[in-house]
Amino acid sequence: MFGLSGNPDTLDPQKTAGTLTFQVVKSFYDTLVEPNTDGTIVPALAESWTVSPDGLIWTFKLRRNVVFHNGQPFTSKDVRASLERIKDEATASPKRSEFAAIKEIRTPDAATVVIVLSQPYAPLLASLASGWGAILPSGLIASGHNFGAEPVGTGPFKFEKWIRDNKITMVRNDTYWMKGLPKLAKVEFQIIPERAVQVQGLSAGVIDAVEFIDPEDLPLFSSNPKVSIKRDLTSLIMVMAMNCSREPLNDLRVRQAVNYAIDKQVVLDVAYGGGKVGSTFLDTGNAYYTDFSYLYPYNPDKARQLLKAAGVDTREFTITVPQNYPLHVKAAELIQQMLEKVGMHVKLQLVDWSTWLSSVYNGGNYDFTVIGHTGKLDPDGTLAGYGTGKYVKWINATAAQKIKEAAAISDFAARKKLYTEVLEIMAKEVPFVYLGTSYRYVGTRSNVVDFRMTPNLDTFDFRWTELK
Repeated sequence: MFGLSGNPDTLDPQKTAGTLTFQVVKSFYDTLVEPNTDGTIVPALAESWTVSPDGLIWTFKLRRNVVFHNGQPFTSKDVRASLERIKDEATASPKRSEFAAIKEIRTPDAATVVIVLSQPYAPLLASLASGWGAILPSGLIASGHNFGAEPVGTGPFKFEKWIRDNKITMVRNDTYWMKGLPKLAKVEFQIIPERAVQVQGLSAGVIDAVEFIDPEDLPLFSSNPKVSIKRDLTSLIMVMAMNCSREPLNDLRVRQAVNYAIDKQVVLDVAYGGGKVGSTFLDTGNAYYTDFSYLYPYNPDKARQLLKAAGVDTREFTITVPQNYPLHVKAAELIQQMLEKVGMHVKLQLVDWSTWLSSVYNGGNYDFTVIGHTGKLDPDGTLAGYGTGKYVKWINATAAQKIKEAAAISDFAARKKLYTEVLEIMAKEVPFVYLGTSYRYVGTRSNVVDFRMTPNLDTFDFRWTELK
């Protein structure tokens, strides 16, 4: 029994950008390749792969004797159909651009897939290893099956039912291709947006695990031998995003003022239970991360000067926050107080998760929003689209061009140089307030063994989990 903080927006892995959805559908679907426990990409449905010297031809040898939940055998046809579906404009996948370099998909036999690219695209492997790279059965794709309501994959668990605002249940796939896995016969996601109810459930043993324990609640568990708490630095990028197309946030001085006004370490410590302050749009533990924290130290006086120079006076700003994430709500409350101290008028607006995704993230209908962006297996997954108006409505042709260039290069040092230049532009132009990377406190009952979370993607992996 797992405490989930909200409803997924869909159970179709190719029609969402929502972390919460990928956390759930990870159990229903497999991908060609996947990250192991340290984030290295290893074989999954593909046993091996090779890339031509020019980076244009990727050949995958597929695992044999894998079967979908509906009994259909897995072959190269399913890989082609799944990738063509995500590339199809009609699917309207938010991740479609990650597969745009695919020119042709060949299936010389049932166990071989050859992907031909129009240009070198190093992040392709990471896209294939992420939740949106899920492989769906070609037969159901052809018949127009509703994957959003009834997922069918080759994954370790089969979908049983989804009762909105209540629960999602899944049962063990007895024909799973990994010998002896999964170990659990059943997993039930209880949809519990209220933090207090999650905490009570974990304490009482009604719930076996929750993803986030609020730091405030840690003392409740310190004397409870039946609960284990594990602390990790996440790969989340905690931010307050700013809508750069709205006056006066289209004025760099105002965005700079907002950055000077916020004590990031205090927000991390009080709202998120600590973490590492960040200074640009990448998680602080990332190999491509560069520190620019000298640019905007906490300086309320400087914030007031800039606001005065920019002529910001009685205008009211709104911070829109998804209410099912109490840690983000708390961060927004702290930021509201800090901004009011430098003379800004700020109110909070709480919305449900699906409204946040459609109206804020996809619709750009906000002034400020506080959120955590999930890490990605490749920096392009985080940075692609920025500089062209994505989400924060920030336009910078130089940054956009360098992000594109970096995606075509495999060499780490050459990519790092380009990404450092991009991250410096983002650090200076601050379309976000970069709070940093937080700690996560995962709470489980003491009899829960080997509950894993996928590195960088923050999805739940129940394959090895047992109840002792």
